[in-house]
Amino acid sequence: MSSIQNHVQLIGNIGDDPTVTNLESGKKVARLLLATNENYKDKDGEKQTETNWHTVVGWGKTAEIIEKYVSKGKKIAIVGKLKTRSYTDKEGDQKYTTEVVASEILLLNSN
Repeated sequence: MSSIQNHVQLIGNIGDDPTVTNLESGKKVARLLLATNENYKDKDGEKQTETNWHTVVGWGKTAEIIEKYVSKGKKIAIVGKLKTRSYTDKEGDQKYTTEVVASEILLLNSN
């Protein structure tokens, strides 16, 4: 049962070209925004679409795959886990963000 704890699977479209950073350690980290859509009917029976944006982070080999093959508009599937971290913004305020740390990426189209 432990293999399904903190397990995320998303399919969506890349909102912008990923940013890839080469760290001093030699490791790469890639960040991207993934849009997922949920369709539903409102109270009047009209079809509506709600878009959610997810920050996705890939490390090492995953970052290399993102850098080489992923770009704005592509449809991908992500498998990973949720990770919450904190940081201090430019005004000195502590902020929190939750990201999807990708362990697997599947390219779904060749746009």
